[in-house]
Amino acid sequence: MSNPETSAVSDEVNTYVANHIGFIELERPKALNALSTSMIRAMHAALEIWREDPAVLAVVVRSQHPRAFCAGGDIRFLYETVQRGDAAARDTFFTEEYRLNHLIFTYPKPYIALMNGVVMGGGMGISQGAHRTGGLRVVSGSTRMAMPETRIGLFPDVGAGWFLARTPGALGRYLAVTGETIAAADALYAGLADVYLDDAALPALVDTLRSEEFERGADVVACIERAAAQHKVVPTPDTSPLARTRALIDRHFAQTDVAQILASLEAESDCEASEWAEQTVGVMRERSPLSMAVSLEVVTRAEGTMADVLRRDLDLTRTSFAHGDVVEGIRARIIDKDNAPRWRFARIEDVRADDVAKMFESPWSAAEHPLADLQG
Repeated sequence: MSNPETSAVSDEVNTYVANHIGFIELERPKALNALSTSMIRAMHAALEIWREDPAVLAVVVRSQHPRAFCAGGDIRFLYETVQRGDAAARDTFFTEEYRLNHLIFTYPKPYIALMNGVVMGGGMGISQGAHRTGGLRVVSGSTRMAMPETRIGLFPDVGAGWFLARTPGALGRYLAVTGETIAAADALYAGLADVYLDDAALPALVDTLRSEEFERGADVVACIERAAAQHKVVPTPDTSPLARTRALIDRHFAQTDVAQILASLEAESDCEASEWAEQTVGVMRERSPLSMAVSLEVVTRAEGTMADVLRRDLDLTRTSFAHGDVVEGIRARIIDKDNAPRWRFARIEDVRADDVAKMFESPWSAAEHPLADLQG
């Protein structure tokens, strides 16, 4: 593979133009298309070229592999940077990943994400911004979407906090804290997806995109919307699991902090609701207490611009690796797989407001921030 330090080329991602559409195809199936630094650079380079090319009307990002669109960032790589004391490589990865997220979010042409299989963490970062470009977030029957970072002691980064903060009611707070996985109907209900297609229809859609005549980017989008109109997701969004538990989620996860959310869940007395509440408490007791508190605050603070959110995300990566639970979380869940993380705080109730506030302190001045130039 080409050296990621010197090149924007990667054999883990294929970028090309066909029929006036820029295609980005993720090709790292053994790692469920987890993003490496070289993949991030290859995507960024292609998008920059296509942005100025009038012959490119729209962009489609996809995976040809049924298991995953993109499972996130390369967690093992990040763990290895800690083991060898290479903070610079870690900073580079996150800085360039967030620059890519911002480029997608502010892209001047329709950006379309075909989100089959696993769509988690960094996979959300290279797909959710499509919503802002006049493009589409397409989900399928195999879609499994999540920001599961609290499970490894991290937080919903890649600008996902911006989107989670804009979901109905307290859904974003619930998804950020618990890291729960949702399917296509849930994603549509939460406003984290735009249209649905059966998995079996995706190859034919791509064939159509490569052959039909298009004059504008909007025509590419309309073509996909026409294809999606032939498919119906089951269950429907308004009968999805998230929709059915929405009232409970709003009641409990609107509480001020994670300790109050937990207390509210544990006090649930309704017979039908108590089983769900008990299961949710069980999930939360396995997550990093500090990470859940930080994640809730990430959503709470995400009212500004995407640039603001991504700068804050970069600050949090520094403090999460230096003072948080992420190194231990990756060790326990991914490396040793003992599933017995020793979190910094034993219980949710032990995390204080100032412990959370310290995690948001930036190591950079505003002028020196690596993402200082991002706008919008």
